[in-house]
Amino acid sequence: MELIRGIHNLQHQPQGCVLSIGNFDGIHLGHHAVLSRLLKEAKRLQVPATVMTFEPQPAELFAGKNAPGRLSRLRDKFVQLEKLGLDSLLCVSFTHKFANLSANDFIEQLLIKKLNVKFLVIGDDFHFGYQRLGDFALLKEAGEKYGFEVVDTKSLSQDACRVSSTRIRSALAKGQLQQAEQMLGRKYSIAGRVGHGKKLGRTIGVPTANLFLKRRVSPVSGVFVVSVLGVGEEGIDEQVYRGVANIGCRPTVNGERQQLEVHIFEFEGDLYGRQLEVLLEKKLRDEVRFDSFAELKVQIDKDIQQAREWHQLN
Repeated sequence: MELIRGIHNLQHQPQGCVLSIGNFDGIHLGHHAVLSRLLKEAKRLQVPATVMTFEPQPAELFAGKNAPGRLSRLRDKFVQLEKLGLDSLLCVSFTHKFANLSANDFIEQLLIKKLNVKFLVIGDDFHFGYQRLGDFALLKEAGEKYGFEVVDTKSLSQDACRVSSTRIRSALAKGQLQQAEQMLGRKYSIAGRVGHGKKLGRTIGVPTANLFLKRRVSPVSGVFVVSVLGVGEEGIDEQVYRGVANIGCRPTVNGERQQLEVHIFEFEGDLYGRQLEVLLEKKLRDEVRFDSFAELKVQIDKDIQQAREWHQLN
């Protein structure tokens, strides 16, 4: 799948494309319904299937640290979309200038002149353009004028409730990982490259791999039983490793930025620079500040024991 970073890197598409637009945060089962229709129309029209998304996500530009926790980074979205068989992902830089683009200019300059859209699939709650004035009705009107079809895909529902990134965030915040998994169609995971931390864990016999969360707000925090992929050499060792992880700011050691620290059972080795995927299996507790590092160590030993017991039973 091709990744196109920015409108300036987008070449005119003479053959046209079918397109869907949105944050696609988490690539959940509701998104799958939209993308399934997208792929069906791409096959019928014999043109590329394209998704347009934004970095940062609009709420992150306007609300900053008050924005909802992000379920997935751009790289995560790319991985999931590639699995579904999309042809290209257009990542638009969402700036104040872009946000001030009128809905009509968005249609004419981007959808028509640049992308040559032949078929547009959108979610039923999709709005766009300055002050979010663009909607399904405006797109239908534009489609009649410029000769492209547009449909909205009714949201997939479970238990009479709409599947959405908001509901998934709520489930994750409450530690309801199974409910989140049902809406995602897979276990919630966090992926990232292992970097250098303070290396305090190894001083108490609990070495950790540190993944820095490159997002404004994490949708999860606390201590979790986890499974880990990517520990072995890529393409050779695809073993699933077990472990326990802390996600948060590490208040006991005066941490300043959010990160994921994972202790991997039965593993010794150098993981620096390795791309890991950490699957959350069960939440053990919230992250708390202890009065001393010694008290933290006692709790870490308890967390490790609980995680080992869970893995043995599951």
